[in-house]
Amino acid sequence: MKKKWALPLALMVALTTTTVGCSSNDTSSDADGADKDTKAKQEINIAFRSEPEVLDMSKATAEESFTMINAFGEGLYRLDADGNPQPAMAAAMPEISEDGKTYTIKIRDNAVWADGSPVTANDFVFSWKRTLDPKTGAQYAFMMDMWIKGAEDYNTGKVKTADNVGVTAVDDKTLKVELTTPVPFFTGQLAFPIFFPEKQEFVEKAGEKFGADADTVLSNGPFILDKWDHEAQLVFKKNDKYWDADNVSLEQVTFQIIPDQNSALNMYDTGDVDITEINREQVLTWKDKPDYKAVPTLFDYSLRFNQEKVPAFANKNIRKAITMAIDRQGMVDTVLGNGSKPATGDVPYGTLDGSNHEFRQTAGDTEPAYDPDKAQELLKKGLEELGLKKMPTFTMIGDDDEVAKKSMEFIQAQLKQNLGLEPNVQNIPKKLRLDKQSSMEYDMIAPSRWGADYNDPMTFLDLWITNSPFNTVGWSNKEYDDLIAAAKVETDAKKRTQMMVDAEKILMDEMPIGPLFFLGRSYLERPSIEGLFFPATGTQYEFRWASVK
Repeated sequence: MKKKWALPLALMVALTTTTVGCSSNDTSSDADGADKDTKAKQEINIAFRSEPEVLDMSKATAEESFTMINAFGEGLYRLDADGNPQPAMAAAMPEISEDGKTYTIKIRDNAVWADGSPVTANDFVFSWKRTLDPKTGAQYAFMMDMWIKGAEDYNTGKVKTADNVGVTAVDDKTLKVELTTPVPFFTGQLAFPIFFPEKQEFVEKAGEKFGADADTVLSNGPFILDKWDHEAQLVFKKNDKYWDADNVSLEQVTFQIIPDQNSALNMYDTGDVDITEINREQVLTWKDKPDYKAVPTLFDYSLRFNQEKVPAFANKNIRKAITMAIDRQGMVDTVLGNGSKPATGDVPYGTLDGSNHEFRQTAGDTEPAYDPDKAQELLKKGLEELGLKKMPTFTMIGDDDEVAKKSMEFIQAQLKQNLGLEPNVQNIPKKLRLDKQSSMEYDMIAPSRWGADYNDPMTFLDLWITNSPFNTVGWSNKEYDDLIAAAKVETDAKKRTQMMVDAEKILMDEMPIGPLFFLGRSYLERPSIEGLFFPATGTQYEFRWASVK
């Protein structure tokens, strides 16, 4: 017997904010007093902080890229404003076997690529197996490794072919997915860009340039990437071949790449952009105006200590000393002021624990509190353990946007004041920082961020297992690895939650990363824009249902 399961609403916490425009005049009167409709121009301009790294859905790793891919691409499902998956390329919700391990999904007949060719089940099979192919080097393959039958063995090279990977095309419009264990939120995961289809002929023709420019991406989503002027702007046009084009209102969406928030605000004031993120000083000015939007997120910002490049960082007392020397409450109050909260562990507020409770309430505060005196004791102890008289000089790297610069200035001042340390500081473009982070060519990152790919603590905790491609700090702990491995297959929600709590406690005791704050975001948005919302996971904006009044 088969039944249809939808993702429970509670499992995708309602951290999304739906923006509804203020009332405005939609009509004008002619000389006879008759009303005439006046249509607003269906275009919006967004000030965006940085260039996307790449628009290859198999290789992307950052929110900037996922936001763009979600505009021109589409998976089997798309998350609505409440975080619930709605049929997209799929014609309906999946049929799920009684044991919860086999999904059968029908692809809608009117799903086509922008070149007019049909989207088929084989496009999903090709895409997913390309992501898992070790030659692709897809860091996000772990999202498939965790659940899909045979995916990990192929991705890690234990087997040489993808023949046993549990994704098959039953026919052109029927996809079958086999899991290793039931995953209640798997339908929602299928809305994430890593699970989007790819047309094999197009990808192979583009080769290494796939996803590098506007002419090397192929749309099957609500918009087409019409122009990509690198480091300047990305312009999206409505895709008339999209299966639901009649219900897509926007004709154009333009992302202006503006790292400096003061410049972005000036463009908002002059009408050159319609949406921009704002900082602390700007929030104080705008918070009581109708343009202001406060949006919670599932993002954490942490210090990363490279234990392989800086031997002193292999000492947990030194790592804990540096983290405990930073006033996290002071940081969110004086530097950010955008609704962010000081970190009390690795997993942000709003993340559900799998038992319909918030993980932070379940786990409590697992991270040591700000304590300069204790930090000095730990630094001294750590140096003695290493046989050092003083901390070797090290360099902190971070992004070159305004918030990152101010955050690093604050961290630098705290370390000097509380520990007598004077690290070098380098602000670099985010793409370069990500490259250095991935290749471990850094001493310390201050800070690095991670956003939830789905609403569950595992999206944060499994980053730090020994073989994770995102564990670029050189830390390994067998007890931690065992807890995460067990939690991934545990079907008892209460036991699984406790395993994740225990894992986070180990992480915060060892402190391979030093969580600083959980991100809140503040925006200015034209009151005339409605239907645009800010997803809790994966992407920064969802404008598939947006319009201008």
